[in-house]
Amino acid sequence: MADRDLPDVRALYEALPYPPRDPDDERKRLVTTWVDDLPMISHYGFGGRARFDAGFRALVAGGGTGEATIYLAGQLRATGAEVVHLDFSAASTAIARRRAQVRGLTNIRWVEASLLDLPTLGLGAFDYINCVGVLHHLADPDAGLEALLSALAPDGAMGLMLYGSVGRAGVYQMQSLLALVNADEPDPKARIEHAKQVLSGVPASNWFKRGEDLYTDHRTSDAGLADLLLHPQDRAWTVGELYDWLVDRRGLSIALTDVQRGRSAYVPRLIAGPQPPRVLARIAAMPERRQHEIAELWSGRIQTHSFFATRAPAAAPYGDAAFVPFFFHEPVTGPDLAKVFARSRGQPFVLDHQWSGVSVRVTPGPHVPAILERIDGKRAFREIFAQVRALPPFRAAAPDDAALFAEFREAYEVLNAIDRLLLRHEDPPLPARPA
Repeated sequence: MADRDLPDVRALYEALPYPPRDPDDERKRLVTTWVDDLPMISHYGFGGRARFDAGFRALVAGGGTGEATIYLAGQLRATGAEVVHLDFSAASTAIARRRAQVRGLTNIRWVEASLLDLPTLGLGAFDYINCVGVLHHLADPDAGLEALLSALAPDGAMGLMLYGSVGRAGVYQMQSLLALVNADEPDPKARIEHAKQVLSGVPASNWFKRGEDLYTDHRTSDAGLADLLLHPQDRAWTVGELYDWLVDRRGLSIALTDVQRGRSAYVPRLIAGPQPPRVLARIAAMPERRQHEIAELWSGRIQTHSFFATRAPAAAPYGDAAFVPFFFHEPVTGPDLAKVFARSRGQPFVLDHQWSGVSVRVTPGPHVPAILERIDGKRAFREIFAQVRALPPFRAAAPDDAALFAEFREAYEVLNAIDRLLLRHEDPPLPARPA
């Protein structure tokens, strides 16, 4: 056990396992985790070609009470793949194990250890590693990343989440306030009680209070309050600092995907609204990395950076006719969206998306509604395009695949940016999502 770095953190999670979960709730609902949906993992980590079979191995590093472990194991239940749950808290792991028992999951291996011990545990290589909400609680996050990379297969992918310093500015001010209030107070229960009293009297001028719509953990449980405001080891990054660390220093490729909003949270065009300022044209010409930095500061609401990390770019390619487009995360259908786009009669219109908050002006080409109407998660682009070309208006001088891909690109990029339209190669099937 790498206690040299983690004694206070381990003590916190032994006393207050996080997130707090009642195993019996597994009989009522399934908690899903954003970066652990197999279609997302395939699209962003394996070029849309992942094969989730008996040879597939997933590691949940810092699995806590089992959120990602249970969801991954449920999706992989019938595939023969293995999930390894790694955590240094016996109390947290006990809850996770009970949740697995309630769901009848037998494809999980339980390891009680620190992720810093990965190089010495002999667990082998993993195709996918989940490490969500862990590295920012290490005294040396880079040592944690090094440990994860030591266990990642050469062509594997990681789903990571790290705190964002811009969206958590008020959190860190409140942490500083509570550190002063709780100075020399060793009793965890007293520290929590003091925090509750401070929070009950916070004036509207306080920055934590002003941004309280961004965070909820302190209102849900003592464990949530302690994790958010009383954590003994906590740091955060701007998106620029993430690029400095992971891309420049470590040579990784990252694909950002904010929960419910995808990479749209990092795209100035998609946060500026349907009537963007003229300066957006200047921003849109900048490198993608700088645009991401601008968007983070512009919106001010990104509290966590969720992303896929691979050793080389691994997102599914747009423009290959052998790939199958499919809708995800919401019960929307191709015909539903086709009607929305068709109403504009080829003129620019404002596309509003409730869950992501995206409101953007798009200009659909003449064939876009017909393409959308035929997206059913089964047909590859080659079949969709062939059917579009066979429509009566297009029998003469029908556009080729390259022209249709170019015409559909704007619609695809908006829908993919909110992670509602993904791609998979036509050959490997995806396991069914568990109930």
